[in-house]
Amino acid sequence: MTRRVLIVEDEPDIVESLTFLLTRAGFVVKSIADGNTALTELTAWLPEVLILDAMLPGTNGFDILRTLRSDARYATVPILMLTAKGQRRDRDIALSLGADCFMTKPFANAEVIQAVKDLANGDVDHLP
Repeated sequence: MTRRVLIVEDEPDIVESLTFLLTRAGFVVKSIADGNTALTELTAWLPEVLILDAMLPGTNGFDILRTLRSDARYATVPILMLTAKGQRRDRDIALSLGADCFMTKPFANAEVIQAVKDLANGDVDHLP
């Protein structure tokens, strides 16, 4: 069974890198560069894992996270917040809004891939 990952990220180099790494790891990957399109796209293409940046054009990642967790259709989609906003406060906000994992940029490729695999498998007990 092919697992799908949706990347909501506006930095093309990060999207390219994650797409390459996740595809090589066996995932089908789709990406979106702005927050407004992300909410629409989720209706048509529900992923097994969502990688979400905090700072996006249009709707920011925190607002997307809040919206997703309040909607029963998306409440259980595992979400990895991957952002340059590495302050403790940002992490606390993301986790309180329902992010399953929070990682900062720059990131280690192997750690992101392992986190996505764990999220896709429902193994979230040891995630950062």
